[in-house]
Amino acid sequence: MRLLVLGGTDFAGRAVAEAAVGRGWEVTALNRGRRAPVPGVRSLTGDRTAPDGLAALAESGETWDAVVDTWSGAPRPVRDAARLLRDRAGRYVYVSSCSVYAWAPPADYTEAAPLVEGARADADSTDYARDKRGGELAATAEFGPDRAVLVRAGLILGPYENMARLPWWLTRIARGGPVLAPGPEDLPLQYVDVRDLADWILGAVEQELSGPYNLMSPQGHATMGTLLGACVEATGSAAELCWTPPEEVLGAGIEPWTQLPVWVPPGTEGHDALHGADVSRAVAAGLRCRPVTETVADTWSWLRSLGGTAPERSDLPPVGLDAAVEAKVLAARGVPGAAG
Repeated sequence: MRLLVLGGTDFAGRAVAEAAVGRGWEVTALNRGRRAPVPGVRSLTGDRTAPDGLAALAESGETWDAVVDTWSGAPRPVRDAARLLRDRAGRYVYVSSCSVYAWAPPADYTEAAPLVEGARADADSTDYARDKRGGELAATAEFGPDRAVLVRAGLILGPYENMARLPWWLTRIARGGPVLAPGPEDLPLQYVDVRDLADWILGAVEQELSGPYNLMSPQGHATMGTLLGACVEATGSAAELCWTPPEEVLGAGIEPWTQLPVWVPPGTEGHDALHGADVSRAVAAGLRCRPVTETVADTWSWLRSLGGTAPERSDLPPVGLDAAVEAKVLAARGVPGAAG
């Protein structure tokens, strides 16, 4: 297989490039050249936001079996790339998001759930949901519904994460002491390890799949308890997980998902939308998800190799709970040592 990755050096794109090289595929990546390429990948330089950003692709005249595009910004660069490549690649895989569904999708929503309105393939920038939907429209318009694969991912975790969600939990738990653990402990989570995402994408190319797929682990693959417990185990920390009822967390003014990454209270629209998708279509097409303990342990190993500080995307708001706020909530619950 000959694969073109648009990006290919950061998180999801990097995982796809690594997995493809591991399968013996011939991999080319187009990016701005700001990070070291994955070993075994041939690099082309180009900035998709610049007027001549695709010149290296246009001039190469090469063909590929598939293109994987992990672009997360405005739809126009997706349209431009897909238009250039529609007669030079067999399939266009666009890594989209479950955010394309009209808010809020009900629990057990499938790929047939209503989508956000107002998205356009040629838009310069709108909001995240419409940008992602616009990217889907662009890929489908240029490659057709039979050659475009729309990967509607949810929460993505694993090594090289640049959104600081799992790295924040690992860093906090490694610090030890009482840890505010938002309950309930058995709250089901949905996410996908970035390497499982990459493997599924390559399998989709091999199977010549098309259309949209919800791409997350089956519901309940992990829970808040198994996720945070795996963090304690991986770090070897003496941290004490202090499970706190959702109403107390919310009553303290703590924001789900951002201040306490991954967590969304049960019984809310947000939890159904982020942790309640029907992924049976992706599972039937080969999705396999590794244990949460493996995802957490490998992320911790990678984080330690960086000296404990994970990279963060500058276009996203910071995540994590201020230590003083955490201590105040735990002290109010009578947790010994919380104020310290």
